[in-house]
Amino acid sequence: MYTIKFKFEQKGLAPITLNNIEPDQSILEVALKNNIELHHNCGGVCACSTCHLYIEKGEDLVEELTDKEEDFIDRAINPRLNSRLGCQCVLLDEGGEIEVTLPDQTQFLGE
Repeated sequence: MYTIKFKFEQKGLAPITLNNIEPDQSILEVALKNNIELHHNCGGVCACSTCHLYIEKGEDLVEELTDKEEDFIDRAINPRLNSRLGCQCVLLDEGGEIEVTLPDQTQFLGE
């Protein structure tokens, strides 16, 4: 089981911590199931960069970065070394603590 802490760059949004999260689902799926807004224009199939996020802790607890995902991260707004796409961050079987920061999604309204 996982504990996932979502932090937000957008002003006025407090961090949200979710407990007892099952493995084998993406961080995008976890966010959506828990009413955390994370854009996903392509429907979660690694065909855009709108579910871009930053993994602050627990990078080794999700599936590895693929070349395809890396190509889309390069198109994201303000990519960093810890950038990932939420749709591609599938939780591995181990369990543990993950901390992510969601970029200010108001930047994406023009896409």
